[in-house]
Amino acid sequence: MSETRTRRPLPPLIQLSDAAADRLRHLYEGANAGQLLRVSLSTKGCSGLSYDLNFVPEPGPGDEIIKDKGVTILIDRKATLFLIGSTMDYEQKQLTSGFTFVNPNEKGRCGCGESFHV
Repeated sequence: MSETRTRRPLPPLIQLSDAAADRLRHLYEGANAGQLLRVSLSTKGCSGLSYDLNFVPEPGPGDEIIKDKGVTILIDRKATLFLIGSTMDYEQKQLTSGFTFVNPNEKGRCGCGESFHV
């Protein structure tokens, strides 16, 4: 007797919070018009990995194209396994503002918050 296994759906590679989508729309309409944000990972910091954000004119051959909330971002294919299920947010604090990540794959962060490990 053959049983058909039901596969559970995979979580999205990455999702944008409303604040991140709004900020990207603002950037795409202003100083970064005609460019796309690429999210990649680099090796640095005391925990090993760090989020690296750059604006590029077009997708590269190794980029995953993500569309969420009407906004397009690029994910470096080498970073996909580390980012599955993550949410990218935009936070404004009293002295700083910037994109942040809630990543369920993180096992720990360094004390300064600059890097993480999985």
